[in-house]
This record gives sequence, structure tokens and C-alpha cells, in this order.
Amino acid sequence: MAALPAPVERLLDLALEEDLGLGDATSEATVDAAATGAGRFLAKEPLVLAGGAVAARVFERLGAECRFDRADGAAVAKGEWFGTARGPLRALLGAERTALNFLQRLSGVATGTRRAVEALAAGGGKTRLLDTRKTTPGWRRLEKEAVRAGGGVNHRFALGDGILVKDNHVAACGGVAEAVRRARARASAMLRIEVEVVDLPGLEEAIAAGADIVLLDNMEDAAMAEAVRRARGRVLLEASGNMTLERLPRVAATGVDYVSMGALTHSARAVDVSFEIDG
Repeated sequence: MAALPAPVERLLDLALEEDLGLGDATSEATVDAAATGAGRFLAKEPLVLAGGAVAARVFERLGAECRFDRADGAAVAKGEWFGTARGPLRALLGAERTALNFLQRLSGVATGTRRAVEALAAGGGKTRLLDTRKTTPGWRRLEKEAVRAGGGVNHRFALGDGILVKDNHVAACGGVAEAVRRARARASAMLRIEVEVVDLPGLEEAIAAGADIVLLDNMEDAAMAEAVRRARGRVLLEASGNMTLERLPRVAATGVDYVSMGALTHSARAVDVSFEIDG
């Protein structure tokens, strides 16, 4: 397979150096250098696949081949075999843990995202699920790809991708109106301006200042519904804070345009996958 984007290849450099910097003492002592074989990936719980290309690249880096039977975003049932790696046994054993670390973590992000997307859909309407920048350092590209595999939508990749005026920006500028005015004057016309508010008066101020999107931070469901009524399509509304799977249908029912969840990435649980060498 072709090389992955440079930031991902650098991350693989670090991961492989971390695990194999001193070699593989066990495999070198017990496995003949000329021995070859194959192994398979087993889903030990239901999951949404993500990170397949990264896991396959780990094996390739060590001189083996790896293929997955389905693409990222596909559902895999508990007990299903869904990929195979072949090549020198030492390479398979050396790649196993690093490949699984990527595969389990990223599939965990995709699986959690899919559950959240389904919970939003249960509330009716067209509310879409956004991620945040609360990602593992160095993993942002991969984790945001995993969010997309799960059916979510990426928010900002970095601070330069959009303008989000938060409470500290407001404090630094002396008010919402002044913060938005400065953003309009100095930022590219292609960047939308989003303003974070914590109450309905803040919503009115953000709309009057000319915000394109208003982030409703830690609002109760009833307040969100009132915000939707007051906005009347003048701005897009994003809800964030204290979002759980149980709450998402109720939030979607308020009619907000987006829900953002940092937990999609910062609290994702790795799924249970094993790699078994064929006997």
C-alpha cells in the first residue's frame, strides 16, 4: 500500500520505535527467522471499524502484508474474523501490539460515534453530531477520521480553521459585540464566526453582533428549545456540554442544528479485538 500522510507516518515511527526500539527479545529467541505464517483479526465485541489502513501499514512497515475484509465505517459483529496478515512470523508478532493499539482505539472512537449518531436520530429532526479538538496529541487526524467513519462530522481541525469566540475571548475584548467586530475586521471572509453563550440573553447579544453560529454551552433542554424559537433560523445553533447517550434524543428534539461532544475522542473506550496466529 502507498505511504500514509506524513503526520501519520511520523506517528507510526514513534509507535514502532517505542515498542521495537530494542528489538523483540521473545520472538528472536523462540521463532526461526525464516518462518512464515498468517494471522487473523477477531472482533470480541460488536464494533464499527476504523483505522484499518493504519493497522495494515504497521504490518507493511515490518515486511508483512495485511488486508481487511471491509472498509472503515462498516459494522463488525462479535465473533467475526475481519482481516488477515501474512508474512514472516517475526514481523507478524512484532507488528501485532502496535497495529492493535491503533485499530482498537480508532474503532472505539467510531463505535462510540455511531451510537451517539443513532441516539440523535431517535430524537427526530436533522441534528448533526460534531467532534471537538479534545483529541489525543498527535492522533487528531486519525481520531477525526474515525469520527467520520462512525457517522459524525468534523468541527475545527485546528485553531486556524474557524473562529470560535469563547468566554475568555469575550473577556479579553470587553464584550461579545467587540469580539465579533474584531473578528469580522481581521479574519478571512471565508471563516464563519461562532460565539459561545451560556444563557438566552447571551444568545440575543451574539445574534445582534452578527454571529453566524451560536454555541449553547451547558444549557438545559428547555432553554435550548427556547433558543431555537428565538433564533428562528437567523443563526445556526450548536449545543454542547453534559451530553450523554440518554440525553441526545431529547436534545435533538429541541431542534438545534448541531451537538458537539468532546467525549467522542477524549473518553472513547478501545474496543476488544484480538490477533490470532493460525496454528
